[in-house]
Amino acid sequence: MSLITDLGAKARVAAGELALAGTDLKNKALLAMASALRAKAEEILAANAQDYKTAAAAGMSEAMLDRLALSPSRIDDIADGAAAIAALPDPVGEVTHMTTRPNGLRIGTRRVPMGVIGIIYEARPNVTVDAAALCLKAGSAVILRGGKEAFLSARALTEVMRGALAQSGLNPDCIQLVTDTSRQSAADMMTAGGVLDLLIPRGGKGLIQTVVQNATVPVIETGVGNCHIYVEKSADLSMAANILYNAKTSRPSVCNAAESLLVDRAVAAEFLPMAKERLDQKKVELRGCPETVAILGDGVKPASEEDFGTEYLDYILSIKVVEGLDEAISHIARYGTGHSEAIVTSDYFAAEAFLDRVDAAAVYVNASTRFTDGGMFGYGAELGISTQKLHVRGPMGLTALTTMKHVVYGTGQIR
Repeated sequence: MSLITDLGAKARVAAGELALAGTDLKNKALLAMASALRAKAEEILAANAQDYKTAAAAGMSEAMLDRLALSPSRIDDIADGAAAIAALPDPVGEVTHMTTRPNGLRIGTRRVPMGVIGIIYEARPNVTVDAAALCLKAGSAVILRGGKEAFLSARALTEVMRGALAQSGLNPDCIQLVTDTSRQSAADMMTAGGVLDLLIPRGGKGLIQTVVQNATVPVIETGVGNCHIYVEKSADLSMAANILYNAKTSRPSVCNAAESLLVDRAVAAEFLPMAKERLDQKKVELRGCPETVAILGDGVKPASEEDFGTEYLDYILSIKVVEGLDEAISHIARYGTGHSEAIVTSDYFAAEAFLDRVDAAAVYVNASTRFTDGGMFGYGAELGISTQKLHVRGPMGLTALTTMKHVVYGTGQIR
C-alpha cells in the first residue's frame, strides 16, 4: 500500500466522522488549534529556523526566504487566522433553492463537504495551517504535501494541530502530512483516484502547471499572478505611484503582487521617473520596452518578450509604454494570467471599459492588486486564488471547499 493510499484510507474514515460533527465542535477544535500554536511557538520557530538555514545555504532568493520565515508575530497571525475561521458562518448543511414541483415533490440543494482534499504547496508554512483550518471548518479531511524546503516547519505545525484535534474530541487524521517530499509522492497524489475528492496546488507556475497537466483527480487551478498596473493618461500620478509601490513591493513573493506596469504614452515621460524614484527605495530591477529605456536611460534594462509574461515573485518589474486603453487591454489579454489587474484613472468611461473588457478573477479601479485576498474581501481566510472559471473563481473561502447534493422530499410520488 502506497503512502498516499494509506493516508487516504485514514482520511476517509476521519472525513466521515467530521461530516457529522456539528459547528460547535469544529469551532472548538479551531480555537484549540489557535491556542496550541501560540503555546508551542518556540518549538515551531526552532523547526522553522532549521528550514530557513538550509534554504539560505542552498541559495533561495530573498523573496522566497521571506515566504519561508516564521516569527512570533507571524505565528500569532497564523493562530489568529485559525480563530477567525471559527467565527465564520458554517456553510455545511445550508439548504438553498427549495422549490415545490407540480407533482408535490419538494426539491432543494444542500451544501455538503467535499470529503478528502489534497493540498500540494511550496515553502510557505502558513499554508499548512490555513489549509487545515479551512478544510476542517468546511467538513473535509485534508492531506497536506508541502515543499521539502519547509518540511520541518510543516511537520511541527501539523503535530501541534493534530494534538489540538485529539484534545477537542475530533479524529486527528482530519489533518495529515505527507512525510515523503519526493516528486513521487506528488505524482501519487495527482493520480489518487478514489483517494482524493479534490486536489489544490498552491505555489508557482511550474508546480501549478505540473498538477493541472498531469492530475487525473479533480483540480482547482490557483495562483499564477502576472498582475498589471495600468496608468491611464487621466490618472492622478501621485496616486498611481503609491498604488504601484504597494502592489510591487509590499510583499513581492505573493501571487497578487504587481509584475508589470503599463503606462499611457501621454504621461510616460512624467510618470516613469516618479515610479522609478519610489521603486528605487526597494531596489526594484526595472526591465522596460524601448520607450521606457529612452526615458529612464541606464536606470532600466531592456525587456525581452519573456519578461512581459513572467511572474517574477521578486523585486523585478517589467514596463511597457502603450498608446491608450485598447493597447493596454490587448497587452493584458496576451500576457495576463487571469488573476488581478488594475487601472489607475480619473476617467469614468475608461474605468468602466477596463472593468468590462479585462478578463480576470479580480479587476480594480484605483486600488492595489494586493487586496486580492480572502481576508481583505471579507471572506475570512482563503486557500488560494482560483484563476479558472469552473466551480469557483477568485479567493477560495469556505464555500468554495464544499459541494452540493440535491435533497428531495416526497409523499409517495412515483414516475
